[in-house]
Formats: sequence, C-alpha cells, structure tokens
Amino acid sequence: MVFAQKTHTVVAKENPYSISKKYGISIDELYRLNPKVKDGKLNIGDVLVVSKRAEEKPKTTEKPSVSLSGNVTKIVLQPKQTIYGITKQYHIAEADLRKLNPELDSHLKIGDEVTLPAENVKKYADKNAFNRNFAVTIPAPIADTPKVDASTEKSNVDDSSYVIQPKDNYYKITKNFGISQKDLFEMNPGLEEKGLQPGAVIKVKKSVNSNSSVKETVALQDDNKPAKQASVSQEDEYQTYTVQDGDTVFGILNKFGITLDQLIAMNPRVTDGLKTGMVLKVKKLESAYVKKNEGALNVILMLPFGFEASDSKYRSMATDFLTGAKLAIERNASSGQKLEIKVVDAGSESSFRNSLSQINQENTDLIIGPFFKSNVLDVLDYVKSKKIPVVAPFANSPELRNFNNLVITETDEEVFADRIVKEVLQAYSDQKIYIVADNDSQNANYIKNNIKKQLKNSNIIIVNSAAEIQLDTNMMTGQSAPVMAILASKEENLGNEFAQRMMSLSSETTGVKAFSMYYHSVFDKEEESLRKANLVYLMDRKINTDGSFEKEILATYKKLYCKTPSKYAIIGFDVVNDILSRENSKGELFKQMSKTQTQLATKFEYVKSKEGAYVNTGCRVVRLIP
Repeated sequence: MVFAQKTHTVVAKENPYSISKKYGISIDELYRLNPKVKDGKLNIGDVLVVSKRAEEKPKTTEKPSVSLSGNVTKIVLQPKQTIYGITKQYHIAEADLRKLNPELDSHLKIGDEVTLPAENVKKYADKNAFNRNFAVTIPAPIADTPKVDASTEKSNVDDSSYVIQPKDNYYKITKNFGISQKDLFEMNPGLEEKGLQPGAVIKVKKSVNSNSSVKETVALQDDNKPAKQASVSQEDEYQTYTVQDGDTVFGILNKFGITLDQLIAMNPRVTDGLKTGMVLKVKKLESAYVKKNEGALNVILMLPFGFEASDSKYRSMATDFLTGAKLAIERNASSGQKLEIKVVDAGSESSFRNSLSQINQENTDLIIGPFFKSNVLDVLDYVKSKKIPVVAPFANSPELRNFNNLVITETDEEVFADRIVKEVLQAYSDQKIYIVADNDSQNANYIKNNIKKQLKNSNIIIVNSAAEIQLDTNMMTGQSAPVMAILASKEENLGNEFAQRMMSLSSETTGVKAFSMYYHSVFDKEEESLRKANLVYLMDRKINTDGSFEKEILATYKKLYCKTPSKYAIIGFDVVNDILSRENSKGELFKQMSKTQTQLATKFEYVKSKEGAYVNTGCRVVRLIP
C-alpha cells in the first residue's frame, strides 16, 4: 500500500496530548507513528507524522474486527453524538470506524453522515431505533449557518431573530430582549436540549398575532387543542407525542416505556419512517378523573397553619405558600377559569386526621397539599374510592409513587444526578474525574457508580474539598493535562471554593471541564472566568428577574404584599399556577400532564412512574461556553 504522510512541526508549549487532540488521533496512535516521542524526545522543530493517507486503490491484509467489505449504510449524526458513542452503540472498533470514514474528524457536525457496516446497524436495530426498514434517526433540517459577524448580522436576520454570539448565554439574551427563558424556549423548540450554538439563528420576539407568555402559561386550554408549548398531548383515549427534530424510535420507546411492537400496533405508518411533526399514539390512557359537576372546579388547599405555638416554622411556610397560591388563583380566574377554593388548616401531624373531615369527597375535584409525607398518605387513603387528584408540593418518597392519582412536584435529586452523569459521559475524553462531596456523600457515590457503569476504566476520585483537585500529569512529557470536576453539594462555601479552584486550574491549562448538580450564586458573579472551565450546572427555582413574565409576577406580588416573594411564596405560585393551567373545562387534569411548562422559577416536566404517580423530572441546564 502506498501512503502519503501528513506531518506536524513541533512548536513551543506543545505536547503529545495537545498534538493528538489537534489532529483527532489517539496518543497511542501518535506514539505508534513516532516511536521517538514515546521515549520522551519531543523538541521544538521536531517533525512528527500525524496521519497516513492511502493513495490510489489501497490494499490491506489487516483483519478488521467487523466486516468492512460487505454492504454498508449511513446514519445521520444527532446533537451530542460522539465517536465514542457511535463505537459503543454499533459495536464497532474505532479503527474500523475510521477506515470506513477517512475524514471522520472533520465530519462530526449535526446532520453529517457516517458510514457503518449494514450488518451492525441491522443487528443492533432494536437498541438503535432501526427496524423494519425505517430510518435510524430523524435528521434535523440542515440550514446554512451564518457567520457570526456583527457587521452583517442585521442584514442576515429579521427584527424578530438574533444570531448567537460566542459568549452568549440564556441570561444575557433574555435580558437584552426583555423576555423570559420560558418565552425563549417556547419560540425555539429544542433549544433547551441542544444549547446555544454560536452562529445559529434563534427567535427572540413573538409575532404580532401571538399571545403573551402569561396568557400561554395560564390560559385554560380548549378540550380539543393542546397547549402551544406542548410536544405531547392527548387525543381521544390515547396519549400522543409530536415527533421533534433529532428524535429516534429508540428514544421514543425509552421515553414512554413501551415496546416497538406496541408503538407499531398503535401507529402502523411508523414502518415507513419517522417524520418531524408526525403525531404518534404512545400510550392508551386510563380512564381519567372528571370533575363532579359542570360548574366551577372545586379545589382544596391543605396547609399546616395550626402548629404548636412554640413552632412557627411551618406556619410561616404555609402563610408564604398561600400568598403565592392566591396570586396564581387570581390570575387563572381572571383568564376565565371558574374556581371554588377552600383552604383547610392541616394542623400538626398529630392532629391531622381531624382535618380530613373537612374534605367533601362528593364535590372536591383537586387537593393541593398537605406538606408532609405521612399526611399525604392519609389523604390518598381517605379519597382512594373517588380517585380525586392530589398534588404533593414537597413530599417525595418511593412509597408515594404507588398512587396513580398523585402528582409529585418536587424533583428528586436522583434526576439531577442522572443529568450530571449524562453531561459528563458526553464530554469525557479519558480525563481523571474528581467529585467534590460534603459530609453526605450519597450523591457523589451515586454519580461515581453510574459513571463507572459506562466507563469501567475511568479514574474517579471523591474528595471533600475543591483544594484537593489537581491537574493530571502527562507521564511522557511531564506537562499538565486537564481534568474533569463535579460539585455534588448545595453548600454555598463549597460552591465558592469549587468555582475559585476551577478558575485557577483553567488558567493553567486548557480543556478543564467543570460540572455542578446545583446552582450557586458565585456562578453568576464569576461567569466569564468560569467559561474557561466549560462549566455546566443545573438550576432549580431561580428566577430570571429580567424576563417579561417574571417581571410582571414579581411586580404584582410586591404591589399586593409590599415585599418580594419568599422561597415558599414562589413555590406556592409555581405549583398552583402550573396545576390550574393544566386543568381543562372537564377537570381532566391527568390528560394534560404531558405538557412541559416553566413557571416563575420551576420547570415542570412530568412523567408517569412505573408505579403509577406523576413525578416531576424537570431541571434546567446552563452551559457556559468559552
């Protein structure tokens, strides 16, 4: 075989790691092509071989791990798909993948095609959304991405659009255009999942005929019209899903916990391939609760006002929660929703059973509260024959999930941990991983164990101080190599320490990657510096005070109560406003649970658990891009 070698001349501050990354090859491959490098002989001016390109009619005696001579097919790359992910998904060695795709490193953009052995794609069909002659994935429409040039930006887009700049983030964009993050995500479906991509064009203003964000959030939905922001809806007695750009059959099966045969039985046309915008039946609905009469929706709020005089903590929580709930009730009522509200003093845990007698099961359509798990269980038992919907604002434990008339609004910490694991796996490239934990290392151990399941040879260290995070060392050159670090604590002092350490390490070398399960205020203060550390963090119950929807709610609350809303007032507004906006004119709450909605500070994205309860899995991801 005749080869044309591609070479690189070493310059100051370069090392094998940086060179291998530059040319998209592994360090082992660099060492194989340049035996002297492995001996540590790397000097400025050295000429290294970085690839070999086969010329006309190459022949090889090397046996690949999969058949490369048979039929091949192509898949279309989806957001965040990586070489590592493709090799694992389709059971093909990276070397074989590169033989089939010589220019692989320069063809890894969303929408690019990658060649694979047809046998592998077909063999792992059920796992990779490829079966019965329909496509592996739905390619997102590929549009010409305008260059990020301030001088030409205005001529490339209309007044309602904006070209994303390299250092933009959600906060900056929403502040500049006076919109909320909820508005931004509604105008740009898929943006929250894909993140901000420099050069991409997004919508930042609604058309003149669009309703305001407030109206879209709280307006009562017509029985036959799904909410505008919903990609999942109900039709007849089936839960339906509208196919989005980049969806796969496997992803849809996993999302709704159904088999391929079930999906095809409900949607025979799926065998012809998925298309963006296609509406699929994904699950047959159980008989849903319907309100008792044709008049107003009868709602009970069960709040713990009657605690002992010596313990005012829960009384204060209940009072604040009610102020936010009252604002949400008034907003929905002003939009035309007919409501009858009754506030029940849930008392203390010991006296709670006396409060149950105030629930008239014959005319109650919805119960919001109580706060405590034991009380929630008592209510569920009390109304079990009527199956009245119950909303738990704070309680969230495994035993509650067995009730199919329960809505759990508090996102489980496991959801946050799983999302961090997903982010780390997507960004991983053989770095050492540190996890910073507080005294309770439960989250840290969970994250470590779940990363280990996917990356069995990864080097993961749990530490109790960010100061223990150290850059790795390249054993061949003695130079520093980047690491990944995860913060698995809510403690503010650890958040500050973690941020400072990440800024320090990222100033020493490039490629450091930081992650946090929780938001810390220092992330806003040091945003520009933390970009260098590629910080990704999850955010829950933080208000974008520059959004139009948020501004309106905060101003109204302050006018009513002469103060800004407390944490529990915000939760009261978010929970009540979200639930009431899901109710249709028949009171069929459970037919409206598939909508994803973000309220003042909380994202609500419900899934029906295997046990039966509806559980909120919503969390917002913030990525700081250098």
